[in-house]
Amino acid sequence: MEEKEIGRIKKTESTSVVIRINEFQGEVGVDIREFVETAKYTGLTKKGTRIPKSKWPDFKKLIDIVEI
Repeated sequence: MEEKEIGRIKKTESTSVVIRINEFQGEVGVDIREFVETAKYTGLTKKGTRIPKSKWPDFKKLIDIVEI
């Protein structure tokens, strides 16, 4: 499966949250991770989470409940 970026949300001047669909260890899922752009490092960080496709409906139900 080809990795697909869904979108980015700017968090700070140097940090964005990136949402991607990708495959990890043979399972497709949604990856939600921080992306930093600094003089020292530019790229994805370990900060984030991955929701496997099998758990996506449960996660989406929880997100749909959130009202801010």
